[in-house]
Amino acid sequence: MHIGPIIRQKRKERQLILKTVAEKAGISEGFLSQVENDVNSPSVDTLIKICTALGIEAGDVLNQAKQQDTLIVIRKSEWKDVELPHTGFVTRRFFPPENRTVIDSAVLVLEPGKSIPTRKNIKNSQEVLCVLKGSIELVHSNKPLILFEGDCVHYYSTPEKEMITNKTKRLSVVLWVGTI
Repeated sequence: MHIGPIIRQKRKERQLILKTVAEKAGISEGFLSQVENDVNSPSVDTLIKICTALGIEAGDVLNQAKQQDTLIVIRKSEWKDVELPHTGFVTRRFFPPENRTVIDSAVLVLEPGKSIPTRKNIKNSQEVLCVLKGSIELVHSNKPLILFEGDCVHYYSTPEKEMITNKTKRLSVVLWVGTI
């Protein structure tokens, strides 16, 4: 059960900083950070104190954690059902932000001639791209690399020097995975 990301989400919704919540709960800021990142689990008493500091019920947090999806499937047939907005690309994430703690993943669908921006504010991240349909150009560290259907690449992210573009005349579909 992953309660840490739920606690972080609730804290951020209330626009509270770690220090404030930790002080109200009578715990260290470092321990609260470990709880939020699922590195450490609080005792029942400490969970209640954290939730009280946030103004929420511990039972609600546990129920939300119990209902989290632990398996998400995107079927190949769903690639054709995507309605592409004016941007020309869709990112179909497997898990919502509060459920992503170690890796982020998505199926990217790109119209011909469209590009998808890289993630912002990511440092020391590793990423994997696997072209499932069509082909793409990955610009990494200002160097272009063409990837065709079935090709995969694993690289260290350099967000300020990256771009993924579909330079073909047909739809491209890419599996993307990156560390957080």
